[in-house]
Amino acid sequence: MTVTTGDYLTTGDGRPAVRFVREYDHPIERVWRAVTDADELAHWFPSRVDIELRAGGTIRFSGDPNLPESTGRVLAVEVPRHLVFTWGDDELRFDLEPVGAERTRFTFTHVLAATDTAARNAAGWEVCLAFLDARIRGETLQGPHAGASAPWEEHYNAYIAAGVPSGAPVPGVDDAE
Repeated sequence: MTVTTGDYLTTGDGRPAVRFVREYDHPIERVWRAVTDADELAHWFPSRVDIELRAGGTIRFSGDPNLPESTGRVLAVEVPRHLVFTWGDDELRFDLEPVGAERTRFTFTHVLAATDTAARNAAGWEVCLAFLDARIRGETLQGPHAGASAPWEEHYNAYIAAGVPSGAPVPGVDDAE
């Protein structure tokens, strides 16, 4: 697997975003399942996710110890290549591209409602995507809510040092003070 760290960017319509790119030695159908199947998502996504996999479908988020249950909307879906949905005021985009018959390029873009969430969210996704990487390889790890053992703070500090916008409260940390 090739790993590219998250990049902070501005979308074509001026919104802030963080983007991550991974390549997996698995066919696109396997990676798509990891992104859309509730049981697969449970191994790496920060919330329990149940997706009505159609444009306009409802997506339900639950089980995150730091966030209330909520719903979002599926904005676009093209099986097995493209999924876009809302999570709160943010937008999550998953783009999969086959690289040969047995390899997939995975691009995840989190379009942010607030610029100051960039470093915090990028650090959190680094942790979650490490669990996705393990899941794709067939490993089972504790999950993205590993608490203090999850290395999010190291990533967070690195993003801040790189000049990625920050300042938003960190759920489960800043509200515990």
